[in-house]
Amino acid sequence: MSTSTTTRDGTATSGTAGRDTAPGAPRERRHAHSRGFGPGFVVKLVLMALINAFGLFGILAAWAAGSWGILVFLAAALLAADLVYFLPARRLLPAKYLFPGLVFLLVFQVFVLVYTAATAFTNYGDGHNATKDAAITQLTTTYEQRVEGSEAYAVTVLEGPDGLALAAVQDDRVLVGAADRPLAPLEGAAVTEGRVVEAPGYEVLSYAEVVGAQDELGELRVPVSGQAEDGALRTDDGRTAYAYEPTLAYDEAADAMVAADGTVYADNGEGAFAGPDGEVLRPGWRVFVGLDNFGAIFDPAVLGGPFVAVTLWTFAFAVLSVALTFFLGLLLAILFNDERLRFRNVYRAVVFLPYAFPAFLSILIWAGLLNTDFGFVNEVLLGGTGVPWLENPWLAKLSLLLVNLWLGFPYMFLVTTGALQAIPGELYESAEMDGAGPVRQFGSITLPMLMVAVGPLLIASFAMNFNNFNVVYLLTGGGPQDLESTTGVGATDILISFVYKIAFAGGTNDYGLASALSILIFIMVAVVSALTFRRSKALEEIS
Repeated sequence: MSTSTTTRDGTATSGTAGRDTAPGAPRERRHAHSRGFGPGFVVKLVLMALINAFGLFGILAAWAAGSWGILVFLAAALLAADLVYFLPARRLLPAKYLFPGLVFLLVFQVFVLVYTAATAFTNYGDGHNATKDAAITQLTTTYEQRVEGSEAYAVTVLEGPDGLALAAVQDDRVLVGAADRPLAPLEGAAVTEGRVVEAPGYEVLSYAEVVGAQDELGELRVPVSGQAEDGALRTDDGRTAYAYEPTLAYDEAADAMVAADGTVYADNGEGAFAGPDGEVLRPGWRVFVGLDNFGAIFDPAVLGGPFVAVTLWTFAFAVLSVALTFFLGLLLAILFNDERLRFRNVYRAVVFLPYAFPAFLSILIWAGLLNTDFGFVNEVLLGGTGVPWLENPWLAKLSLLLVNLWLGFPYMFLVTTGALQAIPGELYESAEMDGAGPVRQFGSITLPMLMVAVGPLLIASFAMNFNNFNVVYLLTGGGPQDLESTTGVGATDILISFVYKIAFAGGTNDYGLASALSILIFIMVAVVSALTFRRSKALEEIS
């Protein structure tokens, strides 16, 4: 049944039409709005543009640098990000949360592990940093001497169709040459105050542009003439050039470097050119050396002796650090867990303070306190005695353990306090009824229950102390140093600080050997952690 009504202006409307139209209009508007370009769509479009712009910038930068592996990874990551975040599919919802973590895992864990493992099988280090072609270029530019009696040339750096070129003024003539052609007259060039300011077919580089092209300019050699004995112009500042002649040239047919006196330096198969008398030219290049780095670690004549000593001390340091911090933290947690103790919350806050203070500052303060000549411990607490806390090998190890105890026991106090409060009180009441004393209760109830809860944290603490570089480096620097060792190893060096000295502070910067040591450290920690986790599972099943 339809009804009609009359509006103010006298227009009749149908009730049925009103019911059909009025409710439907908002629904149509909502559908139209959902299909249109709403605020959410605009925000999504802006985010997509920003992410793709950032990704394309990284891809182009990798392409310009010739890093093809990074380019492929960035392209794949950008494509995956577009699919995950901008494809309207409900099944991809979990991936929106997992994708960032997966990318960071690949970059900071998987890539680092794979790159370290690959480096461990090479001779990468000082004198073996780049490719063979780069080494040849460096040798030919390094081994050269100035042509006797040659004059200085006032030059101007030009940019031509084939790259950089040099222009010089000589006898009122403008001479221009590049790496592939000797100096030759150029007509139509303009000269001001003895320097070329305009050259047809070339662009005169400004000072800022010369500085920006310094690496390319340093490798530029422009032949003075068609005669090799006249040498080639070389400039370091872009304003003055001198004629140099090479004393070492690469013979491509023989794959060897040939000196001016005829001495041949052949490829020795170890990433370098070597002469007949065994002289090795530097730099060399990176090559695959197989298991040589791992063999050097266990070779007594190379690293065998220091490696064994450092490994034993590393295990001792990690185990003692975990044991001392755990039992001191547990003792204080048991004492402050007694409800009859007044102001126990204040005591807990005071005990936790060393952990709240930045560790690297605490270590540096302790290094000053333990100074032999001016430290607070010797001057004030011990009445001016000169105890060599950081100079004597055994006292340095003791000092390292005590400082690490100071830094670590508040953490153990915190976790054991929480674990103690989780143990049901009924267990202790039952034990008391059975006649068990405090010692028996600790051995049969407290410690087993704690190990179930705290066991994984102890494993993590062991792994952290096994690689606790900060406390060793900041407190003792790994010293006191063994002066008879060629590796710079000290009495308190652990494996990670030993790796640091081999890679960065040993004078050789042997990254391949350091990477091999890092792989061994990883294996040691993984094996110990796996065995300990199995033991923790056994304790959990027993409890």
